Amino acid sequence: MIGIIDYNMGNLASVYNACHLLDAKATIIKDPNDLKNYDRIILPGVGAYKDAMQHLNDTGMYSAIHEFSKSGKPMIGICLGMQLLFQSSQEFGHTDGLGLIEGEVIKFDKTKMHEDFKIPHMGWNTITNKEHALFEGLKDPYLYFVHSYHAVTKEENIIGKTTYGYDFVSAVNKDNIYGFQPHPEKSHDNGLKILQNFMKI
Repeated sequence: MIGIIDYNMGNLASVYNACHLLDAKATIIKDPNDLKNYDRIILPGVGAYKDAMQHLNDTGMYSAIHEFSKSGKPMIGICLGMQLLFQSSQEFGHTDGLGLIEGEVIKFDKTKMHEDFKIPHMGWNTITNKEHALFEGLKDPYLYFVHSYHAVTKEENIIGKTTYGYDFVSAVNKDNIYGFQPHPEKSHDNGLKILQNFMKI
């Protein structure tokens, strides 16, 4: 059973539909007490970091996610959901995150980019990936991105990078916690394969 966390931050329907395309039993969860009943958790999200963290704190979902992370069962963050896994974000000032993976979320640095590169980074791009269970059957997959901020973390946590003006972190893993900056649920066959691999972990 897969639980998809609902914290009022978008893209729930597309994640839910992608899971059902894969014949996975998925449920959208609002009650933090329900997390412990699931084998895997997906933390999706589109929107502002500060609003997302406020909602997680106000609803008790913050504590429930931490408890779930200690269970050893797999959890994946997608887009904003991945960014929330880190210790903090610079978006609209400093905001503390879930702190499940060391690192912070920063805005794309325009000084490192040619003027032709626009922010947000939006559209299809490649993840150059390490060998990893989430990328089984895939090599440097082409996936769909929409974001203005990206994570900075230790090399040991990085399983994929993408180039947009410069290299940035686009996929991470620490223990049972996984994160993808692009949207697998909007990335056709490659994205569905990543979600399918997550369901096998």
